[in-house]
Amino acid sequence: MRVLGVSAYYHDSAAALVEGGRIVAAAQEERFTRKKHDAGFPAQAVGYCLAEAGISLGDVDYVAFYDKPFLKFERLLETYLAFAPRGFKSFRMSIPLWLREKLFQKDLLHKQFCKFDENYDWENRLLFSEHHLSHAASAFFPSPYEEAAVLTLDGVGEWATASAAIGRGPTLAIFKEMHFPHSLGLLYSATTYYLGFKVNSGEYKIMGLAPYGRPRYAQKFFDHLMDMKADGSFRLDQSYFDYCTGLTMTNQKFSDLFGQPVRGPEQLLTDFHMDMAASIQAVAEEVVLRLTRALASETGQKNLCLAGGVALNCVANGKILRDGAFENIWVQPAAGDAGGALGAALAAYHLYKGQPRDVRPAVSGPQKTQPDQMAGSYLGPVYAQAEIEQRLAAAGARFEVMSQPAMIETVAQAIADGDAVGWFQGRMEFGPRALGGRSILGDARSPTMQKTLNLKVKYRESFRPFAPSVLREQVGEWFELDGDSPYMLLVADVVEGKRRIMTAEESMLFGIDRLNVPRSDIPAVTHVDYSARIQTVHAGTNPLYHALISRFYALTGCPVVVNTSFNVRGEPIVCTPEDAFRCLMGCELDMLAIGNCLLRKAGQDPALKLDYKDAFELD
Repeated sequence: MRVLGVSAYYHDSAAALVEGGRIVAAAQEERFTRKKHDAGFPAQAVGYCLAEAGISLGDVDYVAFYDKPFLKFERLLETYLAFAPRGFKSFRMSIPLWLREKLFQKDLLHKQFCKFDENYDWENRLLFSEHHLSHAASAFFPSPYEEAAVLTLDGVGEWATASAAIGRGPTLAIFKEMHFPHSLGLLYSATTYYLGFKVNSGEYKIMGLAPYGRPRYAQKFFDHLMDMKADGSFRLDQSYFDYCTGLTMTNQKFSDLFGQPVRGPEQLLTDFHMDMAASIQAVAEEVVLRLTRALASETGQKNLCLAGGVALNCVANGKILRDGAFENIWVQPAAGDAGGALGAALAAYHLYKGQPRDVRPAVSGPQKTQPDQMAGSYLGPVYAQAEIEQRLAAAGARFEVMSQPAMIETVAQAIADGDAVGWFQGRMEFGPRALGGRSILGDARSPTMQKTLNLKVKYRESFRPFAPSVLREQVGEWFELDGDSPYMLLVADVVEGKRRIMTAEESMLFGIDRLNVPRSDIPAVTHVDYSARIQTVHAGTNPLYHALISRFYALTGCPVVVNTSFNVRGEPIVCTPEDAFRCLMGCELDMLAIGNCLLRKAGQDPALKLDYKDAFELD
């Protein structure tokens, strides 16, 4: 049986194909259209999934959409009625769109899919899953657990903003929900807006900025904005917010409470903004820890699966793991709305059709690795060597073709020598993180690499931290983590033996002034609080990337490299060889490895140079 899952019309549209319970392919539409967070119908992602399986739409048994538009419309109407006459301007702008398009989403989907097959039986084969059920299914069914509690946290689905479920074998049932407008995701997004970053995109900047500040305002959130209970459930005082009926997330009362106006996007970041970031992060962590402790107590489960946009908060995830209420946690790598496409397909397969679920047993040995069903999240397009060479030649690239061992040796030596290297290998990742398929790599030992990559390659804010990719076999020697983190969704500290003790003068520094002080033997991936967002690299899921880091380890004695997504600010991660070549020519990368092709920036035609610095907006 084949099920095609689709998410669309909000943000991060995507498609995923499940065949016989196995995930065959999954990709976000933004990678193909080159439009960040593309919300349109994922026509190219659907086309890719069908092509990857070698089938047409007629060979698909069911198409599953990731939420229920009528329930969303019900929430919209009830919200406007509850707050009337406030919000008439917002109502006047949104209702025509709903009446014209979103309310008739079934017809809209029908028209889009007719472009693939005019004769598809839509009346009997098009299914709709609830938003949080799609998230929960994406978290539990690919996980390595036979049984688990499942927690979904996001902005809002139809009505739910948080939900708890129990998964057992091929079954999954939500048993508790929190409803709009009371939402941890929306509270975090409201603070993101207040700090001058883009909602639904800049939240991870807040997480990265938080360690530069102190949570001075956390208690104000609890005293004025929230009525929180012991189990983590809460209600928000809507008099401070405008997201129900207005065109902004917060209002003047929110600004008055914290004493400053909304920050402009290009305005200088001050100590106040860093303290606000630290405060909302502390609030989010307290809510999440209360929720998970209560869930563990109520269900008696030892395993926890997480999904929803809030599950991308890897700092909170690390604290859940260390808290110990659950013995194991597993986070869906595409935890946001893109992953809803996969969840809808899996929900249709297991829950609607009652198909069995295959849970892989734990691998024996000292690492106790539990493989999941995500295939390392390498579920996107791959290019054969001959096609790579043809595409690069057509783009005007100058390259040399090497044997794989020679390519690995050259790239490992270049990283050790301080070069920034584009790494385009195998299948593209599904989800927001680059995991060694479409990555930019650098030397984690370099005290200047973070600044170089931020300002000269990524063209983004200097405070943004980078993640380490570390050989799974060595992770415990470098980080306070004794387990897997293959999807870069857990934060842990650098071990004390690898830290550098700061001088008395350096310890007095605050905020961005602390940025350029080396804090460990791997300063390029050590945040100001000694933390790191870790990706453990496994030979079983990405043997080529594992081999590269192993060679770098042999050359340097360090099994850690800097890994950041292969793009510049505001641009989707590269998808094709042409995308990668354009990025090479538009920023200050030194080298690019695509398959067995090696491109040196210095050897390219200067006439092909591009200016990426201002090509994309701040993300």
